[in-house]
Amino acid sequence: MALGPPVSVWCVTTVPPADHSGTADAWPVPPLFARLVDDTSLLQPRDVAPDVDEVVARYLAARDGRYGGLVGQLVCPVSRLATLVTELARAAPARPVDVSLVVDTGLGAVPKALSTVFSRSGLLTPRTIETAAPPDLDAVWLDRVAEFVPEDVVAVVEPRRPVAADPAETALWLDAVRRVADQGCVPKLRCGGTRPSEVPSAADVEHFVRVVAGTGRRFTTSGLRQAVRTSNGAGAGPHGILNLVVAVARALAGGDVQGALESSDGEALAGETVRLSEQRAQGVRGLLARCGVDPEPLPAVELVGLGVLD
Repeated sequence: MALGPPVSVWCVTTVPPADHSGTADAWPVPPLFARLVDDTSLLQPRDVAPDVDEVVARYLAARDGRYGGLVGQLVCPVSRLATLVTELARAAPARPVDVSLVVDTGLGAVPKALSTVFSRSGLLTPRTIETAAPPDLDAVWLDRVAEFVPEDVVAVVEPRRPVAADPAETALWLDAVRRVADQGCVPKLRCGGTRPSEVPSAADVEHFVRVVAGTGRRFTTSGLRQAVRTSNGAGAGPHGILNLVVAVARALAGGDVQGALESSDGEALAGETVRLSEQRAQGVRGLLARCGVDPEPLPAVELVGLGVLD
């Protein structure tokens, strides 16, 4: 399992051309946001999730479109992989889709899922395997995860965050996050979902970011739904992509992380990202690997309006 130290994103003026072969209309995206946004809409409950054919069409249009450099991986539960393969075969993409497989049918299903992906290399390239951690997370279980993950695929593990604001339970959760990172896996933070309890407080997000920063590892997220946090005046609410980016930048600089997470001032957040130096931008992406977004995964219009994208 080749995870190693964090990989920095080189700060150049355009997204590397190799990522857009056959994509003549792709426009430059700042390296701070390059391949940042994953499409996680297939992780929604079946009764509200869009059809796979709709997701495939939307993902390919975004990836091969004007702001394709913003597009990361297509996240798919193992239980929906066969349908995804069928729809991709119909769509005949110009190049393989970077896919993240989320284990929803047990670790034992991973070898077959990977075999399916590797056998359709013209359609899919496996990048990550994501799984939820059990309550009794330990090194033995993490070693078992490593057995299922090939050398060139990243293992992502989501420790369960406590629903209740209990300091002891929160401490156990953060210990699990640290354990995942120390074992060489990528910790995942769920930032939202179908229930209000799935939205962590700004304080919990700050704790998570600071713990992962202390390990020197990267992390990823899911459940984001917008570019900027919506203010509800209650101290909790949907988190934003720009909030998280700025929060990571401030965490690395010893700044006000919670203030960044609670802000609903899109222009101020956008301005802060634009002013990041090359070195600080590299540092942010050395910690924040990807942001999983649904149900409208590509927030390009919002980011253009805020001046982050041209």
